[in-house]
Amino acid sequence: MTISVVHISTADREGGSARSAYRIHDGLRRRGHCSRMLVGYKVTDDPDVATVSGGPLLRRLDRIADAATVRLGLQYQWMPSSHRVLRHDWLRAPGVIQLYNTHGGYFSHRILPDLARRAPIVWRLSDMWPVTGHCAYAGVCERWRTGCGRCPDLGTYPGVGLDTTAYLWRQKRRLYREAQLTVVAPSSWIEGIARAAPVFAGAAVHRIPNGLDQGVFRPIDQGAARAVFGIPADRTAILFAAHVATDNPRKGTDMLERALHRLGSRPDALLLVAGVGAEKWVGRVPQTVVPLGYLRDDRLLAAANAAADFVVVPSAVENLPNSVIEAFACGRPAAAFDTGGIRDAVRDGETGLLVPAGDTAALATAIARLLDDGNLRNTLGARALDMARREFSADVQAARFEELYRSLIAGAAR
Repeated sequence: MTISVVHISTADREGGSARSAYRIHDGLRRRGHCSRMLVGYKVTDDPDVATVSGGPLLRRLDRIADAATVRLGLQYQWMPSSHRVLRHDWLRAPGVIQLYNTHGGYFSHRILPDLARRAPIVWRLSDMWPVTGHCAYAGVCERWRTGCGRCPDLGTYPGVGLDTTAYLWRQKRRLYREAQLTVVAPSSWIEGIARAAPVFAGAAVHRIPNGLDQGVFRPIDQGAARAVFGIPADRTAILFAAHVATDNPRKGTDMLERALHRLGSRPDALLLVAGVGAEKWVGRVPQTVVPLGYLRDDRLLAAANAAADFVVVPSAVENLPNSVIEAFACGRPAAAFDTGGIRDAVRDGETGLLVPAGDTAALATAIARLLDDGNLRNTLGARALDMARREFSADVQAARFEELYRSLIAGAAR
């Protein structure tokens, strides 16, 4: 049975959540399903992807509405494009509607009950925003467990001007209950949050890890990969990759900088940095830095991972980052903080080196071990590759979603 799925995402290939959304969309198409995406903004030329606004005029009105509602603490209460979503041809009779990041000023969650009358809704969690009063990552704050209100940081992305977080939290709980959502978590960390979140009370929660095209992300010749970027062949290369690769505390750029200063000058080492602002790392750490820039194309990302000897993941808070599974699929291990869902993939001494969250001295030691021990890198990398092939392929991920969709469609028919 062919399933018609409409995905709603901030973007199609810009940022980690969008990449994950597009990979699910593409994996379903490869299995013969009718998969389409409605996005806040589009960067691919995929004909099965369309913007929710349909053009610059409505997008401009979205920006105006977003700015006004943020100042008033009425986050995403009214987005002009949402009315177009309800009238969109792709949403006349879908089999399933799947959500990803809906924050970003293009979609109002107030239309969820209307959408749920057309098809079962699956929300694949990219961050914590669906369970909080306003923020994407709550950090140490646990007020999302009890109703928010008296928010300790209204500026945390996405920020609000007034503390209406208790109202916004209660509204989410009501809307989700009406929409009878099904929740998908890509990591054990966000799965635990979803199961504990009062706003999702009564919702079914499933865990489906991220997947990627392992015809693209695969072990390739390191010399050829280095030639793509002009990287010397006689150095051991560390890769740090993030959408925003500098001045990004959530991705741990400050902690990585401290760890690399602890590591000290290493003439045998190179730091490869992929992401927006990569060039700003030059001169900030004692090691030689090779900025790769922002790599939108998956083949270039795969080449960057193949060019490296291992990756470093210093995130302060994280779901299950694409940077880890991309490295694993290319046969590269990781040195990482034990935070969020990273431990689902980085198993200490098996697929990488995992150190206590925020311990920059321990991270520096882990990086030094991997720089100094080629046999260890090869052993961990081989196990990481085996894990990627078992757990993180696009086809495995799509098959798991397909099974979930069939059960939801059958339940809706009953």
